[in-house]
Amino acid sequence: MISNLYNHLDQITPFELTPTRLIIMGYLVVILTGALLLTLPVATQSGEATPFINALFTSTSAVCVTGLIVVNTAAHWSLFGQVVILVLIQIGGLGIMTLSTLAIVLIGKKILLSERLLIQQDLGHLTQSGLLKLVKYIITLTFVAEATGTLLLFYSLIGDKEPLTAAWHALFHSVSAFNNAGFDIFGDSLEGFTGNIVVNLTIISLIVLGGLGFTVIYEYGSKLFSTGKQRKLSLHSKTVFIATVTLLILGIVVIYGLEMNNPETMGGLSGGNRLLASFFLSVTPRTAGFNTVPTGALTTATLVFVIFLMYVGASPGSTGGGIKTTTFAALLKQLYAYVFGKRDVTSFNRRLSQGLVRKAMVIGFLALALIFVSSFLLSITENAEFLDILFESTSAFGTVGLSTGITGELSFFGRLIIIITMFAGRLGPLTLAIGLSRAEKNKVNYRYPEEDIMVG
Repeated sequence: MISNLYNHLDQITPFELTPTRLIIMGYLVVILTGALLLTLPVATQSGEATPFINALFTSTSAVCVTGLIVVNTAAHWSLFGQVVILVLIQIGGLGIMTLSTLAIVLIGKKILLSERLLIQQDLGHLTQSGLLKLVKYIITLTFVAEATGTLLLFYSLIGDKEPLTAAWHALFHSVSAFNNAGFDIFGDSLEGFTGNIVVNLTIISLIVLGGLGFTVIYEYGSKLFSTGKQRKLSLHSKTVFIATVTLLILGIVVIYGLEMNNPETMGGLSGGNRLLASFFLSVTPRTAGFNTVPTGALTTATLVFVIFLMYVGASPGSTGGGIKTTTFAALLKQLYAYVFGKRDVTSFNRRLSQGLVRKAMVIGFLALALIFVSSFLLSITENAEFLDILFESTSAFGTVGLSTGITGELSFFGRLIIIITMFAGRLGPLTLAIGLSRAEKNKVNYRYPEEDIMVG
């Protein structure tokens, strides 16, 4: 099915249709379809059509699992509109090829090589080995995690809401949290649940689980529940786990210290609730976008630190964005090796290839360049403080969804800039650059003479 579509499009398009370009086109089609559905009068509570730019912004934010909004999700969108948003979140979080593969399996067709290439590209998997098994695991894990999250949230909400309303709210926020989307239909994110342990820990668990990466969860799950020979964890899984735990602990300590005396956020909370709020705020910049304390009221130092967390983001092969934890770890390892005169970049008694380190450096640089250009353009089109603009741009790139409150006030061009930034952040700046560039068809078999320049 996908293979036939691939061959057909390759014949009618004026450029070579690589797997990367086909995936980019797939996401664009989903975004535009979602935008058209959200412009329908039935999608709003008022029964009036939504301007296309607002519908496009919302659709892009949902598919890119970002959570930035220009209209209040709870107040503006009807049940139909909220269902459309939820479906877009699920598609964007799992990936187009994961759901397409499920459809192929359900109708009983075989997965062809061209389709395996697309699945590998969409999931960011290292090899084609075990892809179909991984896809089945992803679908199962997603269903179990979201269903469990829904039940736990329903238990917490049933006392204050009607059963059907509580069930819908529980399902929506469970899916939004697992896919690291950050959309809410309470109207004020989770600020009404700052001290609710069940809601906080449920959302935190879903965010972390969705942000670890499906390959990592599969490896740790296999090791934990395996009754036979214990399989060794890959370097990737070890790196993800250490980086995630380190950033979470660092986040809790720094945020708690910076916000403990802030009367507008955590200053008035008890010690336990302050720690819980710090834990939540340490997790949510890892591309989830929910908040239990007002983001706009955070101190300047906290906002700067959260920008750093949003830049790093989640892990590869997950529902999150950012440059990814492993990219950041590779950059730190390269820095350590260079400063201390090490010949090789090593981790856990393994040597990282120079190609991988160079790729990490390119991703880190392109991400900074994208954030800089987005912030620069927004500083021209918008009348806002630069820190708020930088925060907004980084949140869009990292597909986080946190905002200091300027999203709804963005101009037409400001919204377009954020739309492009969210799209580039979801696909990854390197993937987008490769997809838009012309492939070098004539490979040369020579190298130029080497000569140095002065740097530093």
